[in-house]
Amino acid sequence: MDANCISYKDTGYFSQTVIDYLDDAPTLRPFYSYRPTFDGFSQIIPNKKNTADTDLLINVLRKQYEQSGIKLPLQAGGLGFTVTTGHQLNIFAGPLYFIYKIVTAIKLARQLKERFPEHNFTPVYWMATEDHDFAEINYTKIGGLKVQWQLDAAGATGRLLTKTIRQALNQYKGVLGMEQHGPELAALVETAYTKFDKLADATRYLVHALFGQYGLVIVDADDIELKREFAPIIEQDIIQQNSFKNITATDKKLHDIGVHTQIHSREINFFYLTDNLRERLSFEDGRYVVLNTEISFSEEELKQEIKEHPERFSPNVAMRPLYQEVILPNIAYIGGGAEVVYWLQLKANFDHYGVDFPILLLRNSGLLIHKEQRAKITNLQFTPKDLFTGTESLKQRWVTDHSEHNLTLASEWQEMEALFEKIKQRAGKIDSTLVPSTSAVEARLKKAVDNLEKKLMRAEKRTYGTRLEQIEQIKTALFPGNSLQERTENFGLYYVKWGQQLIEELIRHFEPLDFEFCILSE
Repeated sequence: MDANCISYKDTGYFSQTVIDYLDDAPTLRPFYSYRPTFDGFSQIIPNKKNTADTDLLINVLRKQYEQSGIKLPLQAGGLGFTVTTGHQLNIFAGPLYFIYKIVTAIKLARQLKERFPEHNFTPVYWMATEDHDFAEINYTKIGGLKVQWQLDAAGATGRLLTKTIRQALNQYKGVLGMEQHGPELAALVETAYTKFDKLADATRYLVHALFGQYGLVIVDADDIELKREFAPIIEQDIIQQNSFKNITATDKKLHDIGVHTQIHSREINFFYLTDNLRERLSFEDGRYVVLNTEISFSEEELKQEIKEHPERFSPNVAMRPLYQEVILPNIAYIGGGAEVVYWLQLKANFDHYGVDFPILLLRNSGLLIHKEQRAKITNLQFTPKDLFTGTESLKQRWVTDHSEHNLTLASEWQEMEALFEKIKQRAGKIDSTLVPSTSAVEARLKKAVDNLEKKLMRAEKRTYGTRLEQIEQIKTALFPGNSLQERTENFGLYYVKWGQQLIEELIRHFEPLDFEFCILSE
């Protein structure tokens, strides 16, 4: 594949806050610790506090991997520092950015090892097994077709049983024509979703099959031993509501500089978790209440419950990053644009608990173009940057560039503006109240001229109907629903075509510290 890269700013698909962060805007510097550069890593590595119990972590990981019948891909010398990305358990690996996050972590870990060879760097995929929003993970899209797992689900998605996924699995394989064109992927998803009882284990198997050879380690933090490491903070934060105070104060500062915050901190940022149940904790009438249940605790009962069953306390989006950094020897977190912004809300809470704040990186983004599409794009003489222009603007520009006629009335209108200026001056000398009337006539004429210009463009477009249809087809295919391809399309559409070479090409071309959008063409 060939790669062309453009700045995130030029795509028009990323928030101003993300662009400001990448551009090192001074207003955002108080909300993170180190820049996402090699210089930033040279600073965080010697300053990283060794808070994680890595021996315990490795033992938990080995147990989880052994239960799945796969080998933990641990480097000689251990984990070293981790480079982490996380995501929900989207079925069939969800949209392409699920894959892009992991590739970014793998590539960054490699580059850090090259730059700092005396240390180990392990790429980590943090499975969001405790998330309970089934509606966000129970489907994927392939060429505009929706493949959905029909299930009346409750509780943490990682604990869901996969025995009812057969219909979605068959549909997924059928839509992609796997039996004929993608037997390798067909075997992977068949094994993942039929040989493992729980969605967490199925996801681990599938992701390991795709990325285990590159040293990726997969963490399921829904574990009693790992939660025990976090238990002191669980207790303190529920009772003292520190995260709510710290994040609320930060939110005000961010709002003052025009940042639209992504997450809402609650007084208590934990859920109560058991099989088929994940409900929010709330403090009401002197007791800690599990909403929508009869379960409640006094303060002493709560402390005892946390001590005996820390696995029953599940952090929400505001506290999950802190939990992650407590149990991992982590120096970098890789996320999408919204994740980068909400992590900026969290640093004060990290400081409060004395936990190191990792370097934040925007994951790599990509656009995959197969050879037939590339041929059309080349024939239309579009640059990579052109592809991110709106469809109608792109059509209009193409017609303007290729038409034998001048389709704009801009110069004619300039002459009319000069004429109206003379008329206004003459009218004003006669009666100053006539100037607004003259301006109103000018405005009506401008509207009429604009409409005439549009008619000229529409008439000329009919001459180039075939080419404009090609533009429409290209834009629809590459930007489904006027969104980025990576936010919609499942990776299987491309894996069936290119196999493991897809992963290899992404690793080869993605540059985590360049802050550029990558267009990959076959």
